[in-house]
Amino acid sequence: MTEGWFQHRQGEFSLEMRWTVGQGEIVTLYGPSGAGKSTTLRAIAGLVRPAQGRIVVGAQEVFDSSRSVWVPPHRRRVGFLPQGYGLFPHLSVEQNVAFGIQRSSPEDRARRTRELLQALSLEELAHRYPHALSAGQQQRVALARALAPRPLLLLLDEPFSALDQELRRDLRRELRAVRDTTGVPIMLVTHDPADALALSDRVVAIDGGRVVAEGTPLEVLERPASPRLSRLTEVENILEGEVVAVDQEDGTMTCDLGGVRLIAPYAPMKVGERVRIGIRAGDIVVAVQRPKGLSAQNALRGSVRAVQARGFESEVLVDCGRLFRAEVTPRAVARLGLAPGKAVWLVIKSNSCFLIE
Repeated sequence: MTEGWFQHRQGEFSLEMRWTVGQGEIVTLYGPSGAGKSTTLRAIAGLVRPAQGRIVVGAQEVFDSSRSVWVPPHRRRVGFLPQGYGLFPHLSVEQNVAFGIQRSSPEDRARRTRELLQALSLEELAHRYPHALSAGQQQRVALARALAPRPLLLLLDEPFSALDQELRRDLRRELRAVRDTTGVPIMLVTHDPADALALSDRVVAIDGGRVVAEGTPLEVLERPASPRLSRLTEVENILEGEVVAVDQEDGTMTCDLGGVRLIAPYAPMKVGERVRIGIRAGDIVVAVQRPKGLSAQNALRGSVRAVQARGFESEVLVDCGRLFRAEVTPRAVARLGLAPGKAVWLVIKSNSCFLIE
């Protein structure tokens, strides 16, 4: 168990944090830029000294302002992967990984380095230097180096920010595998909702230096606790269910999302597997008559629950057996007569349904 709290002030900005991370758990600190996420990781790692608080890593108390306890960063057994990865350009991949375990014997250092190079598919890159690696390869090297001293806690600051979507998916899977095989607890910083949804056991939402929400990814991200978080999330509909049919030739799969069936783009999944689908409100078309002659494969009948103005747009809450949030213009609200109780159809293209994994 890793836990703690602290208060820290930097200029006009004040940060108050409290957290717990259980063994083998991935906790995501989620929020907009400047919320205090990275400062929290740096305080836990010992790179920032808070004004007051208490931080425990594993069974070791590394900071307690009331008793003047301060353990320096190199003795905290914390693996820290910063945003820029922090690889040494003059060292090879193998040397970068081994750098964090200099105090081990040469035999143990070589054995541990080989284990990590193999675990993260870096063996063929062992003698290359950082400038000759892709962003994804650099990320894996930095992760291996952070894991080398067998940390009691792994801290990851925006680890996927420089990667494209395909690499993000690959490295999310690798990170989950690392957690599953080592059991190391992980704290992850991101402002990307897809990362938070795909990786987290729990999400701690931070805004303005304060925790504004905490819970499962769905609890926190489906109903953001502040306007800034709401704008950041941009995924108003997050639905969980299971795959009921897969058509690889057609490039689609059918998902049962709690009584509502949607056709989504194909993914290499099996019937019966659990699935999580995201749909942005702006990708849903609202109609008052059953649509005909459309290419969209999803047409759901429902009833308007509520209509709420949001600046230049209006959010329409529709009950189709599951609640959906659609975004339309105020003119469309008036033209279609959208009001609570109004029968409507929702039209959703299959490629607007994206898999969150």
